[in-house]
Amino acid sequence: MIKYRLICNESHEFEGWFRGSEAFDAQAKSGHLSCPVCGTSAVSKAVMAPAIAGRRGGAATRQAPGAERQREIFAALRKLRSEVESKSTYVGDRFAEEARKIHFGEGEERLVHGEASLDDVKGLVDDGVPVLPLPRLPKDLN
Repeated sequence: MIKYRLICNESHEFEGWFRGSEAFDAQAKSGHLSCPVCGTSAVSKAVMAPAIAGRRGGAATRQAPGAERQREIFAALRKLRSEVESKSTYVGDRFAEEARKIHFGEGEERLVHGEASLDDVKGLVDDGVPVLPLPRLPKDLN
């Protein structure tokens, strides 16, 4: 087994375990790899530094540059998402319809969240309806 640091075309870095180099190549070529942050299948190997034995005989522990900051940002985004979800009503795939009704005074004044297609969101923005996407985050970053 071999562990690779991977990176998607949106610059999200993550790790993956493979039986060998050929297994990675086959999965990447077939589109079976995807970024846990944005879901794209445009994934390649990131530059890796080898583990170097320390003076005590163990491999030196090394954290990717910015890894701690990334964890802090993801934690803040998770907290934000949780707070928005706890203070708003989930309307599922009726989000665009409900947001538009509320904006134009045709529905009960309240905060809502749900799902919408990119075209629906563009339509809401064109109509002057204030919308923001909630970030989708990986469940586990280790």
